[in-house]
Amino acid sequence: MTRPQPNWRSLLFVPVTSERFLSKAHERGADAIIFDLEDSILPAHKDEARAALPAAVPRAAQRGADVVVRINRPLELAVPDIAASVMPGVAALMLPKVMGPEHVRLLAELVTVREEALGLAVGHTRFLALIESPAALPHLFAIAAEPRMAGMSVGGEDMATELGAIPSADSMYVFAMQGLAAARAAGILPMGSMGQLANIDDLESYRAGLRRGKALGFTTAACIHPAHVPIINEEYGASAAELDRARRLLEAFDAAGAGAVAFEGSMVDLPVVIRARRLLERAASWSQ
Repeated sequence: MTRPQPNWRSLLFVPVTSERFLSKAHERGADAIIFDLEDSILPAHKDEARAALPAAVPRAAQRGADVVVRINRPLELAVPDIAASVMPGVAALMLPKVMGPEHVRLLAELVTVREEALGLAVGHTRFLALIESPAALPHLFAIAAEPRMAGMSVGGEDMATELGAIPSADSMYVFAMQGLAAARAAGILPMGSMGQLANIDDLESYRAGLRRGKALGFTTAACIHPAHVPIINEEYGASAAELDRARRLLEAFDAAGAGAVAFEGSMVDLPVVIRARRLLERAASWSQ
């Protein structure tokens, strides 16, 4: 049995061992909080970070945010990460540097054993895949189709480094769109944006990248700065006016009983109706 698919817009990375950041994590408005056991934790501090999770998870979730844990890629680190991270309050594990479906299945076996040991339903813990190597690109559709998968992101600093490219929306565009297509085919969250990656203080540029990402089909983004959360929620969410228009559009279409209908100066057909229904369905799970 699996849990319903999440409808996250924003995921905020929070250092699990930092009281300063942890104490305010639940106030940031993110749909999910990501506790990182990977890049932000030095090797000497991995055990400390794992040990901090049981107390940190309910604190981050106290206002309704889901909790995700990013584990390490090397198996000797992933095994204790999974043992520490799988628990009732953790909705998903973020898997870095995923190489293919076999990699996902191996980790899924470990998660299943842990879920059974804790009396959790098998499938309780979802996966978010980070595709960060060109070698994984041929396997995008197979990775996205794995049963535990809830979302996928393609690109980033590691991908650009292996390509010999400068990290940018341009250098990642083709690969990000391949990932988006795979995610959509599997019915999981297409994660990412199409903005600049370096200057986190340029909020207007950040917003522009999200707008471009939304227009291309992305629905979800992870961030490292709390100032980005409300921007993601706004750009990957929907305003009251957009939701009201979607409701009225559906009412007009249903009342017409035809394959197309005129609505506010435009012709509305089935694809437009499907997009409106999806918007309302997603919005039902957001905290407005």
